[in-house]
Amino acid sequence: MAAGKIRFGVVGLGMGGHHCLAIQEARGAELVAICDKHRERLQSRVEEFGVKGYSDYGAMLKDPEIDVVSIVTESGNHVSMAIAAARAGKHLVVEKPIDITPRRIDRLETILSATGVTCGCIFQSRMSPCNLALKKALDAGKMGRMIGLHGSLPWYRGQDYFSGPFGPWRGTWQLDGGGSMMNQGIHTVDLLLYFGGPVKKVCGFYDVFDHDIEAEDHTVGCLQYASGALGTVFTTTCARPEGAQQIYGFGTKGSFRKEGESLALYEMGSARERASMLERFGNQRPDDAAAKDPMAVATYGHRVIMEDMVKAIRTGREPVIPLSQARHAVEVVHAIYQAARTGKTIAVRGAGG
Repeated sequence: MAAGKIRFGVVGLGMGGHHCLAIQEARGAELVAICDKHRERLQSRVEEFGVKGYSDYGAMLKDPEIDVVSIVTESGNHVSMAIAAARAGKHLVVEKPIDITPRRIDRLETILSATGVTCGCIFQSRMSPCNLALKKALDAGKMGRMIGLHGSLPWYRGQDYFSGPFGPWRGTWQLDGGGSMMNQGIHTVDLLLYFGGPVKKVCGFYDVFDHDIEAEDHTVGCLQYASGALGTVFTTTCARPEGAQQIYGFGTKGSFRKEGESLALYEMGSARERASMLERFGNQRPDDAAAKDPMAVATYGHRVIMEDMVKAIRTGREPVIPLSQARHAVEVVHAIYQAARTGKTIAVRGAGG
């Protein structure tokens, strides 16, 4: 791979606008093209970013100047579009969730093995300094043997989020794969897996309470981690007023609690370490802007992932968030839905971690 910049194209210009900004900020990356089927949105973004614009995805894939395609379309279209890009010889960055069923993601994995292209996945919350520091402490055994790890996401979305000009796919089983847990809550599920390791069994409940949508707007899941620890996760888009994501973990040596990006509790390690962690991360605003506005997402985490993707392509190594870990988050959510429908406890393959 030449020392020049890795050239990106972005398809899907809703949240894809954040990918464009992150690519422009990322070292070693260059945004060269964008694609969207909505011509007015495409034209405004072409003018904003000063790059080539495509309304036809197939035509974009023929562009020899594109090394990587960043896919930010409807969740249920991710794998089909990723497979097309891989067969065109393009590396991939795929927005969360990778797709809406594990079986579809397995199809992509087969194609990646055959084509040899690199696929990086978006779970930008992992990249925050607070979450990286917590992960390091947990991996070092500072909390001891994990006993419980729980997550909650009390968010709100108005009906216009689902019925606006770009929203009818949201809250559908076919294209969104669910509602509050598959769309908004997948980040919370992924952080639970990041901190707690793979999940092996789940049970759950869901329903639609306060929106005119097909899928759920409130889901509760119970988790048994492969380590033996137990957990819960609830997600909703019905909470008034909305609150911040919360993650609470405890073990044989201590505990922690996060509220949004603020570390509300850190009782692990030495007294000096506790004071340092709270000084560094305890004074963040606990509210989460994305709870109110889905477009209010900072580009920092996306930029880190784009920079990592550049390095992964140049060195041939696996991206920081590989397909197997992104698949496991989808598998857990999919299993919770299955458990809710059947009233059974569902076993999970547990390939993430």
